[in-house]
Amino acid sequence: MKIYTKTGDAGTTALFGGTRVAKHHIRINSYGTVDELNSWIGMLRDQNLESSDLEMLISIQNDLFTLGAMLATDPEKATLKSGKDRLDIPLIQKADIRKLENAIDKMNEELPPMTHFILPGGHQSVSSCHIARTVCRRAERMTSLLHENEPVDELILTYLNRLSDFLFILARKLSSQLQVEEVKWIPSKKG
Repeated sequence: MKIYTKTGDAGTTALFGGTRVAKHHIRINSYGTVDELNSWIGMLRDQNLESSDLEMLISIQNDLFTLGAMLATDPEKATLKSGKDRLDIPLIQKADIRKLENAIDKMNEELPPMTHFILPGGHQSVSSCHIARTVCRRAERMTSLLHENEPVDELILTYLNRLSDFLFILARKLSSQLQVEEVKWIPSKKG
């Protein structure tokens, strides 16, 4: 299989279904940012994490490929009139969101309550979580903008919103496990 096709040399790319759009199209930015997020989660997986956290991150990476495929599909070519998926791609489900929520709730039960905002950092694993979280928020913003112009499945937006919460709580869990102090953001008066 050749890795280069030369079809994008003029600044366009094809969506699933064959529609060509500019490489700077908001749809491309949306799923491109999801791809970037998936790479950051891959880096997070390279940290020394518990096996249950690694399994969850692999599950999330699979979900992100599904989500990216949904975003990369021309909405006019995605479904038949019967509602059946024309291109036979998987879809994000409510169960995928519930899985994130259950993981968030389980981790949060074991953490001290938050009293302040927390400055990102303290350990490479914690920082990796925060970078992934901020990229997730950017993917959510891009997808929200896309949704204003070309409606997308709202479960995509819900999933990204919940995933950023998951990554924040995972960062807190890792801080606790690694015995890294969470540095609170306390605004200082200047002048």
